[in-house]
Amino acid sequence: MVSRQSIDQTEHLDASARAAWARIWSSISPESQLLAWMDWVRHLSISPGKQEQLRQLALSQWEQLFRDWSEELAASARTTAPASTPAYTDRRFSDPAWDRWPFNLLRQTYQAQQQWWQSATEGVAGVEPHHQKMVAFGAEQWLNMFSPSNFALTNPLVWDKTLAEQGDNFSRGLENWQQDMQAQSAGEPPVGTEDFKVGQDVAATPGKVVLRNELVELIQYTPTTKQVHPEPILIVPAWIMKYYILDLSEQNSLIKYLVDQGHTVFCLSWKNPEAADHAFGMDDYIRLGWTASLDAVNVIVPGQKIHATGYCLGGTLLSIAAAGMARDGDERLASLTFFAAQTDFSEPGDLSLFIDESQVSMLEAQMADEGYLRANQMEAAFQMLRSADLLWAPMVNKYLLGERRPLNDLMAWNADATRMPATMHSQYLRRMYLNNDLSQNRYPLEGRIVSLAQINLPTFCVGTVSDHVAPWRSVYKLHYLVPAEITFVLTTGGHNAGIVSEPGHPRRNYQISTRAAGTAPILVDEWQAQASSHPGSWWSAWAEWLKARSGAPVKPPQMGAAKQGFAPLDPAPGQYVLVK
Repeated sequence: MVSRQSIDQTEHLDASARAAWARIWSSISPESQLLAWMDWVRHLSISPGKQEQLRQLALSQWEQLFRDWSEELAASARTTAPASTPAYTDRRFSDPAWDRWPFNLLRQTYQAQQQWWQSATEGVAGVEPHHQKMVAFGAEQWLNMFSPSNFALTNPLVWDKTLAEQGDNFSRGLENWQQDMQAQSAGEPPVGTEDFKVGQDVAATPGKVVLRNELVELIQYTPTTKQVHPEPILIVPAWIMKYYILDLSEQNSLIKYLVDQGHTVFCLSWKNPEAADHAFGMDDYIRLGWTASLDAVNVIVPGQKIHATGYCLGGTLLSIAAAGMARDGDERLASLTFFAAQTDFSEPGDLSLFIDESQVSMLEAQMADEGYLRANQMEAAFQMLRSADLLWAPMVNKYLLGERRPLNDLMAWNADATRMPATMHSQYLRRMYLNNDLSQNRYPLEGRIVSLAQINLPTFCVGTVSDHVAPWRSVYKLHYLVPAEITFVLTTGGHNAGIVSEPGHPRRNYQISTRAAGTAPILVDEWQAQASSHPGSWWSAWAEWLKARSGAPVKPPQMGAAKQGFAPLDPAPGQYVLVK
């Protein structure tokens, strides 16, 4: 018989090999990619109808391109004005400079390639849906990489800049590149983040840390009104990000807005984990993060129920915790609010492209080796989701045009990334993305199953139109899992910018509708067609919603509760948010 020790040694050897393989491939599983492309190629090879369709599409595209090229050359020979061109939604080619020959032909050729590959990667019978999405995503990444907008010789904006400045743009571009490489090699944050000092320029709303344990700090914010609503608000941010996404600059801080509206606000600040924290799991995050903070708020503001609020992964955690409280008969909550938070992961969005058994196995081996998931691994994944905007466009601006655009507070916050402990992140990926345990009523909290169907609290839920992380249609599925009253908001913007949507923010609007408790939900497209539309920020709608579910204003509570073990410690933003 093979001994247990021998099995452990071989498993350790395999894990070490996978961890080394992950480092070579930048944590992207090549096996997963290869399987997807093989699936697509093999099924395309036995689809003669699809092949003929693609051949006809390519032929018609070349014929159209040839006609356009001929007409353009003829117009140039007659020195006549070129025909009017349509408005382009792709921001890379929207500048009028792209209407000039030969750049207009380069743009047209590139967009024909996009159209062909989109058709080629869709509708191939027999291809696994996950593989189809991976192939389409891979083709998009290659097309984005070789876009004519990325190269000096094929970008008219670079030509114009170079001629106007006699090449000084390249000198500045080289200087920008050197600065970026120096910062990256030294492990320093991007150039420009020094203008946003945490605790001074951002995360500056006054308050005190009233709880600190090995995983979380709890911040209580100083009231700015003479009276406050009796029910406090407890905010659970995602542990994948620093909490101050909700407390950016003074004018766009959601936390400051809530305090100014007469609310007593508490917010968790998660510890940025080290290798020694590798064993922290989801139960630990709920016990040390949510439950410990809830207990502290109950002591500081005694006798009052709490408006619980969760953002992104923090919202997912809050839904699990609320289901556990409902299971155990715990009635300390007054309401629930979720910002861009998923509870059903059957359609989880573009991040699922990086999550399958091969990919998770590779990540687990690497996390076991290091103790955590590095922040730059997640940053690279998010950049790939929108590589045209987040990767290539900034490189063109900085290195070819020589323009380093100043960072704003949201961009500086985004560069202040966090790590995730190995055990928790592995549990999250497997239980949510791979198994979808929560929506299927098989998620275990402290060894016992929880069900979202037991939650019967008034709920406010926000989805954002352009969310690539938590697509709003996926967020909407909370309606199918929770029988409670749900007020759902769909706002313009993305995963972050849609939430940081202060009153007065330009070009903001939202839709809102409430489903009564115990009534059947309508389909998502019907909801979108029927929900009322409003200009401006959804923050004011949430403030009214909270006010309607809160009691008459009272005197603000004390800061902390020293006699009960929650003495005020450091001033906000505390210590954990400063850990790099």
